[in-house]
Amino acid sequence: MVRRTSEGAFMHVRFARPALALMTVLAVGLPTSVAASDADHTTVASDIPARWTPNLVANAAVGHPVAFSIAQAGDQMVVGGRFTAVENSSRTTSYARSNVFAFDADTGAVSGFAPSVNGEVWSVLGAGGSVYIGGEFTTVNGQPRAAIAKLDLATGQLDPTFRPAISRGRVTDMELTHGRLIIAGTFANKLTALNPDTGKATSYLDVAITNPLPFTTKTEVFKFDVSPDGQRLVAVGNFTAVNGQGNWRIFMLNLTDMSATVSPWIYPHASRACHAQMNPMYQMYVRDVDFAPDSSYFAVASTGGHRINGEGPGLVLCDAVARFNTADLAPTQPVWINYTGGDTLHSVAASGAAVYVQGHSRWLDNPFGRDSAGPGAVERPGGGAVDPMTGKALPWNPGMPQQMGGYQILPVDGGVWFATDGKRFNQRYHLGIRFVPLP
Repeated sequence: MVRRTSEGAFMHVRFARPALALMTVLAVGLPTSVAASDADHTTVASDIPARWTPNLVANAAVGHPVAFSIAQAGDQMVVGGRFTAVENSSRTTSYARSNVFAFDADTGAVSGFAPSVNGEVWSVLGAGGSVYIGGEFTTVNGQPRAAIAKLDLATGQLDPTFRPAISRGRVTDMELTHGRLIIAGTFANKLTALNPDTGKATSYLDVAITNPLPFTTKTEVFKFDVSPDGQRLVAVGNFTAVNGQGNWRIFMLNLTDMSATVSPWIYPHASRACHAQMNPMYQMYVRDVDFAPDSSYFAVASTGGHRINGEGPGLVLCDAVARFNTADLAPTQPVWINYTGGDTLHSVAASGAAVYVQGHSRWLDNPFGRDSAGPGAVERPGGGAVDPMTGKALPWNPGMPQQMGGYQILPVDGGVWFATDGKRFNQRYHLGIRFVPLP
């Protein structure tokens, strides 16, 4: 069964796209289509994982490997993370791979794509016969490349023409939209748009993202998503102001073919603290964002500890998944919010039929839990799925215990991919990578 995205011309691309598609985008004015991350499912995925997916390998060099990102590139899946080896699904053959590798999207066979990357890869993005990698590294194949590089998917060799002017920091998210490569991270501009061929900075996005959160020092855009209709971008990270506007932890941009401008969208309660407020690690508690396939809403996932005593449920985005309607530019509360009761959610994906989340949760539907199961809580180890309309947990519950949890969920035409640090999914061994098909 083939699980590949359709070929053609695309407006907004987060994952795999043929080279011809990008050329068409640049030439004919960006016609609308659906990106892989915006696959529109009418049913919830199975909770039984495919058996043929490869695994990360724990060894003396990296005792706790993790897959931070997964993307589709033609007939290949590309995975970035922190690891030095991977193995086939039967665990009989191991392959040396340094923080990025590729495998067949239908069989799981590990490919010969084996670039040498000297640091963590936080984001991967397919574009025809190439793949962009972003992360916290300084060399690729022994050559200087700080935080971002473009590689040939067949050979693993660097594209010598792609040379962004980034000398330090990390890149944690990337998307192709409106003919530009938008990247996010801790580098100087935090969020910027590059020429996808040369890496040269463009004037498309000129936004001042400033003022790190209390008890922190490093301003950062950690994750973002572009709506499938190409009109909005929502970003999350460590900041309290965007072009002088008081956006704590979340902001929205309006996108056109020519420019990106700051939206007046503000969620005032994003400035409020969670229980773990004194720990700098949990100040940046909004961790991921994903638009629905029809662009009508976006969902955010968060960490931060449970709500502070006295904070009523339904407002503060602490250890929760929440929905915001895109058209509401002055929300006073989310459409709904589902609390874990004190456990982190690192990633979220809206597939149409479900909003999937993963982290190191123990429960969902737990607004009154304080590291405990409150009234109405349902067990969801490692994550679960939420009804997009009601915000209540769906029956989907494979059981995926995880140490920290996964940083990316990728719906595609035939199912859903999960990139994580966990070892087991529905009692089956799948270290770092798992795929669940649609029924």
